[in-house]
Amino acid sequence: MYEVLYEQVEPKKEYEEIIKKVLAKCFEEESLENSKLSITITLTIPKRIQQINKEYRGIDKETDVLSFPMFEGTELKQKIQKQDFEHEDILGDIIISIERVEEQAKEYDHSFERELSYMLVHGFYHLMGYDHIEEADKIKMRPKEEKILADLKISRDTKEEI
Repeated sequence: MYEVLYEQVEPKKEYEEIIKKVLAKCFEEESLENSKLSITITLTIPKRIQQINKEYRGIDKETDVLSFPMFEGTELKQKIQKQDFEHEDILGDIIISIERVEEQAKEYDHSFERELSYMLVHGFYHLMGYDHIEEADKIKMRPKEEKILADLKISRDTKEEI
């Protein structure tokens, strides 16, 4: 279902526990738990995410999370509708800046778990073909993200630290 890679970030069991829990819920919510779709999660540093952002998106600045889907939205929807999962397929890649997770958790006054979980869910829905640039798209994407977090009881009030 997923693989976690670390680029210039110290591996931590806590990261992997959060990733496992959140992605399992995302797959369940979208009825993908029996699919052969997999995601690569890369946890990295701001400088590396800036390099990736520049190389693949032409944007020379750091960000918190990047998503690289392997399917166009309609292609994936057809595959899901038909349950066409005969072969293992890669849903895509999610790249997260762990430093930004820490900074934003403090900035928004919630836990590291909440911020990392949000970035995972946000990245997952980008892989699923959702976006938030246009308001009409945001209206579809945000409730899906919030439902996953609510179902997992990961709220903005959660203050536990890793």
